[in-house]
Amino acid sequence: MSAPRFEPVTGRYLHLDLLGKPHRLYVEEAGEGVPLLCLHTAGSDGRQFRAILNDPEIAARFRVIAFDLPWHGKSSPPAGWHEALEYRLTSRDYTDIVLGVAQALSLDRPVAMGCSIGGRIVLHLALEHPEVFRAVIGLQAGAHVDPYYDTQWLHRPDVHGEVAAAVVSGLIGPSASDADRWETLWHYMQGGPGIFKGDLHFYKIDGDIRDRLGGIDTARCPVHLLTGEYDYSCTPQDTLDAAARIPGAQATIMPGMGHFPMSEDPEGFLVHLRPVLSQILAPEGDPR
Repeated sequence: MSAPRFEPVTGRYLHLDLLGKPHRLYVEEAGEGVPLLCLHTAGSDGRQFRAILNDPEIAARFRVIAFDLPWHGKSSPPAGWHEALEYRLTSRDYTDIVLGVAQALSLDRPVAMGCSIGGRIVLHLALEHPEVFRAVIGLQAGAHVDPYYDTQWLHRPDVHGEVAAAVVSGLIGPSASDADRWETLWHYMQGGPGIFKGDLHFYKIDGDIRDRLGGIDTARCPVHLLTGEYDYSCTPQDTLDAAARIPGAQATIMPGMGHFPMSEDPEGFLVHLRPVLSQILAPEGDPR
């Protein structure tokens, strides 16, 4: 048996105003250097980035930060949430949340890395706020996804939890170990009522950015896209199509991986991520 040990990760609660209301967000971080702000997938939380937070090579050059969106993980909804008609994530609200967290943490030109809905929002950030971000990394990032199932039934007491995990289980690639596969699904089993459905409003409807991709200036904010070959939600072709519309964007298709590369195959994903992070630092040199 292995000896007890602590991971080099710090978890804290950040109090800040978002979308006109006080919030209490759970934030984990590790490392020093250029801020790397990690954005989780729909219906899950920041635990997906455990491998990046624990990687000593990345932590030597980057301050890795992963936070749970409001309503997700350890970030509770704002007071009065029970009076709201429905949780629904929009492009504007999502952008304001990310910018609000970056400002509250006094991040100097962070790198924004997100997966799925996070991979979509980083494209919005590169387009609308290139002066704020040093670069963006989109994991499973496409400009749009055509709905391939009806999401209306997702907000039901007999569906929450295990069925949400079942919906995404087929998106995990064959390179995932049993332990990593089931940990990824466990995060979905713990999602709050209606949260997965509300996130998919952004992913499938409100976040469509197809007609605006050409406006992204990669000279101001470089764009790197990494997508698993076994993803049928954001397919490799979806990512390549998005990259083709963004002059200067770089795209890599990762063999054996699916929709959750950072949690389903952590070590395999790091092999692809580390060179991208080194490339982002290269123009300015290692800050350390």
